[in-house]
Amino acid sequence: MIAEIKADSEERMKKSAAALEDEFNRLRTGRASAALVDKIQVSYYGAATPLNQVASISVPEARLIVIQPWDKNVLPEIEKAIQKSELNLNPNNDGKVIRINIPALTEERRKELVKGAKASAENARVAVRNIRRDAIDKLKKEQKNGELTEDELKAAETDMQTLTDKYIGEVNKILDAKEKEIMEI
Repeated sequence: MIAEIKADSEERMKKSAAALEDEFNRLRTGRASAALVDKIQVSYYGAATPLNQVASISVPEARLIVIQPWDKNVLPEIEKAIQKSELNLNPNNDGKVIRINIPALTEERRKELVKGAKASAENARVAVRNIRRDAIDKLKKEQKNGELTEDELKAAETDMQTLTDKYIGEVNKILDAKEKEIMEI
């Protein structure tokens, strides 16, 4: 039972760290990234479709994203979807591909982004700690039911704390990397 609770908790903690990383991939920095636009929904023959399913997205330069649709008829829809997105990017449509120049961020905007990233990281750390609390509550219930001894409970709590420390360290590492990326000019 202890192994099941620990495995479930580790899986959930891993998902929390992965969700933070995914959120950070969509965060706009001064550098171009395909992840920045691939979740944008495009109206494709009446159906909302992720951009990465209707076009190839490439990053030929540090501040340029090139979107080449597989169907040329969808170019205007892609352009509209990018303009409507919260990214505040201005696409250039040349009839074959869409180019998006990523402007450099101001110092003030970079600091705002870092502040937001820190808040997201704190949310991820809270999620990891909540998972630990849930697991320890389950373990205490098992001990109350007589399925665990006091020593097994203490050992399991120590294991859960070690696991929590590992994933909080992972979250901090993800945050440090993103903060460094945002602050570089």
